[in-house]
Order: sequence, then structure tokens, then C-alpha cells
Amino acid sequence: MSRRAVRVLRLGAVPYAEALRVQERCVAAARAARGPAAGRGGAEALPAESVVLSEPAQPVYTWGLRGAPGAAAAAALRARGAALVAARRGGHITFHGPGQLLAFPVLDLRRRRLPLRAYVAGLEALVLRLCRRLGLGAVRALPPPFTGVWMGDSKLCAIGVHCGNHITSHGLALNCCTDLSWFEHIVPCGLEGKGVTSLSHELGQHVAVGNVIEPFLDSFQEVFDCTLVSSEDPGD
Repeated sequence: MSRRAVRVLRLGAVPYAEALRVQERCVAAARAARGPAAGRGGAEALPAESVVLSEPAQPVYTWGLRGAPGAAAAAALRARGAALVAARRGGHITFHGPGQLLAFPVLDLRRRRLPLRAYVAGLEALVLRLCRRLGLGAVRALPPPFTGVWMGDSKLCAIGVHCGNHITSHGLALNCCTDLSWFEHIVPCGLEGKGVTSLSHELGQHVAVGNVIEPFLDSFQEVFDCTLVSSEDPGD
């Protein structure tokens, strides 16, 4: 049996809102691929599943179903030059900004016969593989209710997903060379007493987002048993 194809959209450094718009188009395409007209007239021109990769061009604080900042806290965050965006994902408030890899996989868990918890574990597994490829072997994933990938008591990669009708969106944020001082103004992911770290900090050298794209995609293919197909046009 051939491996499932997944389309890769590399947006580069774009506003967070633009990455969300591209993600929503991918979700719509995945839903349409289930419809009665899907596959008529020959093979599908594009894979039904996608992964959207980006680096936030400006600082932004986002939150999911919990942890929205109050009016005073929101005003203070805006005064520091960050945007605020409510996102349709699980989790509390966190930070996204330059030097961070955002990955939004849009996968059909029903077709994959993959439970949501196993999918989240898969995201953690691919980041662990990525870190080991880069020479960072002491990272770990914690048992539920914790998510993400950790170095000691500091979170290296945050995970927050949404799953509607078994189609995933949102995903993970991996700190590569992120300015970690932005996290000092919030309780990241609602976890008191926990820190935040980055690949650059842990490896003792500058690790740009571009340095991790290829090892990330290699790890993605291994964990989710797929073949990645590049797409030049996010509007496809």
C-alpha cells in the first residue's frame, strides 16, 4: 500500500493571522475531499491533508479555550507591542513570535484511524526525533495532563490542537531562536512554576527556524507514515 501524501506549505515569516487563513483553506480542502464529488474524474490534483509551516513575523499572544487575559492584562500586553488573538485550540495563553517554528498539520484522523490523544503523542514524538537529530537528547514528553516537549522543567515546544469532525488544525510551536523575554509577561500555557527554553539556548548556538525545517519534515514523515509533497502556492 502506498504511503499517504501530505502537502507541505512553507509560508516563511508571515503574520500569525495569515498562517491561520492558510490553515483554514487547508481544513476546507480536507473536508471537501470527503464529499461525494471527491476523486471524480481521476486522481485528486492535490493531497487532501496538509501541514502549514510558518514563522510569526511579529509578536503575538494567543489563547485557546481557557486563559483569556483580562482587560488590564490585555492592555499591558498590547502596550509592549504585541497583538492578541483568540485561537480555536486547546490550551491557555502563550506567545508566538520571530524565531519560532509554527506547524499546523491538517490531518484526517478518521481516515487514519488515529485517536486524538495518539495524534498529540505523535506530535510530541516527532519533536523528540527532531531534537535528537539536532544533538539534543535530554528532551522528554511528560505524561497527561501535560503536553509538549520539555527540557527539565522548561518547555521547548508547546502543543495546542483543534479537531473538528476528525480533521485537525493548529498544532505546535517550537522555540528555535525565540526572544524568551516575551514569555515573562504571562503564565505560559497556564503552568505556574514552569519555564520556557529554546533550541538556541539549549544547544549553545544560534538555531534559526530555517535550520530545523528539513529535519522537522523528515521526522514528520516517519511519525505519520506519509510522503510529503511541496506546494508553492498557499492558495492552491
